[in-house]
Amino acid sequence: MTVDSTISSPLGPPACEKDAKALHFIQNMTRNTDSVQVNVLAEILTQNADTEYLRTFHLDGATDRDTFKSKVPVVGYDDLHPYIKRIADGDRSQILSSKPISEFLTSSGTSAGERKLMPTIAEEWDRRQKLYSLLMPVMNLYVPNLNKGKGLYFYFIKAETKTPSGLVARPVLTSYYKSDQFKNRPYDPYNVNTSPDETILCPDSFQSMYSQMLCGLLMREEVLRMGAVFASGLVRAVRFLQLNWKQLAQDFETGTLSSKITDPSVRAVVSGMLKPNPELAKFITEQCSDENWEGIITRIWPNTKYLDVIVTGAMAQYIPTLDYYSNGLPKYCTMYASSECYFGLNLKPVCDPSQVSYTIMPNMGYFEFLPHDSSSPVTLSRESPPRLLDLADLELGKEYELVISTYAGLCRYRVGDILRVTGFHNSAPQFKFIRRKNVLLSIDSDKTDEAELQSAIDNASVLLREFNTTIVEYTSYGDAKTIPGHYVIYWELLVKDSANQPTDAALNQCCLAMEESFNSVYRQGRVADNSIGALEIRIVKNGTFEELMDYAISRGASINQYKVPRCVSFTPILELLDSRVVSTHFSPAAPQWTPERRR
Repeated sequence: MTVDSTISSPLGPPACEKDAKALHFIQNMTRNTDSVQVNVLAEILTQNADTEYLRTFHLDGATDRDTFKSKVPVVGYDDLHPYIKRIADGDRSQILSSKPISEFLTSSGTSAGERKLMPTIAEEWDRRQKLYSLLMPVMNLYVPNLNKGKGLYFYFIKAETKTPSGLVARPVLTSYYKSDQFKNRPYDPYNVNTSPDETILCPDSFQSMYSQMLCGLLMREEVLRMGAVFASGLVRAVRFLQLNWKQLAQDFETGTLSSKITDPSVRAVVSGMLKPNPELAKFITEQCSDENWEGIITRIWPNTKYLDVIVTGAMAQYIPTLDYYSNGLPKYCTMYASSECYFGLNLKPVCDPSQVSYTIMPNMGYFEFLPHDSSSPVTLSRESPPRLLDLADLELGKEYELVISTYAGLCRYRVGDILRVTGFHNSAPQFKFIRRKNVLLSIDSDKTDEAELQSAIDNASVLLREFNTTIVEYTSYGDAKTIPGHYVIYWELLVKDSANQPTDAALNQCCLAMEESFNSVYRQGRVADNSIGALEIRIVKNGTFEELMDYAISRGASINQYKVPRCVSFTPILELLDSRVVSTHFSPAAPQWTPERRR
């Protein structure tokens, strides 16, 4: 097939005609960033002009940026919660969107201990599917011949609930995997995966992982790329193989699927693929029975060219583990998205994880940016609103907080992501994801901030009262070396009666009390997804936190301004803390969690 490569410059020559059209679309969007944004805002305001929310601000039909910015306030979730609650409770009037809210997408950020509900409309999946369709055309520019094999991706659906009105509330990827756009996606030889849809759509996490792993092993020599949404998910998949390889090998030996797989649709599709294969069973046994799992990915899947996982932000902590398992295979991040909105893609995916930058596609929503300076945070008020910048007005090297307006009715909504401009593709800025604002601890999709950690500490400390003991100081870190990762909390205690010290059982219960205090995203990870391990409290010697302060001062911290960090990651500090540990304690049970939302 002859393809006109000039239309995709400077991205490079496309792999096929279909890719050429996708690359042309990217070029068109990024060359005309500002005009596309003007049109997107006008479409959003025209579409939702008669909504209760927008009528409140008396736009009177105006769709221009100046009127929009001068009249519509910048908001957070708490500002919109009363409107969202009415929709969830059954109010079908045009509150936020002129089009019917088709479902709620649950954000991993939390409000009052529960997932946030993000309204969406059916048409949004067409827009998001368009972004998905751009990923492989870009990857094909950098990695040749991906049409000669398959991808092994571990994708899962998660628990969903219904609001009082009957609207479904579920994670955005669960919604996507269940959508017609995913189920009826056109065949693409460059994007064929080993997992049948039935294995992805299985609600039982064990059966889903088992069947996807089995299919990946069955087609191990065809696998050219391997991935999961987050780095933590791929680490968990390797750990799953460590725990279940004997049963998988037996399935290949006999050609019969394990009786643990009871889902009828999964059994049907996977059993149809299985035949006795003693050679494969022997190979898996030889590779997995060895205690040394270094390079296990490249040993079992020898043709794998790269790992496709998010390793930015909190996921960077898993890079050393993935390097160990994969002999340092490249790790490519392709896409930037959230429950609120899909944003953009990485136009140079073949780079070191520390250099990952995303190009926001201006057709996905209307984007504004609040200049961010951690040393002097901006206080938003309706009386003196800050002047937000547009996508085309950003400066290289500066950091910004992302603010979005969507077709589904979010207007000037603070997502909470902090981004740094690293360059430009045509007129579109490219961003490095710096961090989620205010997030202290994160292992998987959980996000725990300082206030929530303090509340959990307070609740756990109640259990120490009978021992006349108080918590002098504390800090924390997310331990990604264990699989799954888990929260570690360091406590220094003041024991006022040496004859009545807290028992091991009481301190174990303190761990559980903290876990019970965390939000539903954390508890779901512990209970349903098995993506977070049991919380650990490490008791340190008296005086440890004074030593920590002395160390900080020796490195230049001001004694007058020093505050104990509530989360630490610097290796020398962790080594200091661990050298002072006198006892360790874990939750004796999993916290309470059910899919139902609290009323």
